Amino acid sequence: MEVPMALKLGKLFRGRSANKMMDHELVGLLEPGIEFEGKMTVATGMVRINTHVKGEVDCAGLVVLAEQGEVEGLIRSRFVSIAGKVKGTIHASEKVEINATGIVLGDIHTPSLFIMPGGYFDGQCKMPVSETANISEETIEAKHKV
Repeated sequence: MEVPMALKLGKLFRGRSANKMMDHELVGLLEPGIEFEGKMTVATGMVRINTHVKGEVDCAGLVVLAEQGEVEGLIRSRFVSIAGKVKGTIHASEKVEINATGIVLGDIHTPSLFIMPGGYFDGQCKMPVSETANISEETIEAKHKV
């Protein structure tokens, strides 16, 4: 029996943002046999990629890279879940999760990064400081002197 997509996705994400991610409607599905090269723009919802994509994926909602999925290039989204392979750069405004089968070879820019046991990440992660944090350099230096 096929497991519903919502249940599969619910297992991928943890924490407070899981409910926000589950609100995205699946609007794009790229399965094996489809090859994509160029720029993909998804204005709303979720896209699931389970094939090879070369170029840019720009999604306003959620990008799910399934186990057979591979992206060479740039991913921009609110949320990104990786069970496949990314060779390139990820910009996620809210969260990136690398699942147990996920591989990222490249840089990640996100305020929240979660790597499950077995997941692999080789690159740099830049985590922007929230505007509400208001942490001054003096405060950081004072904490390091103690």
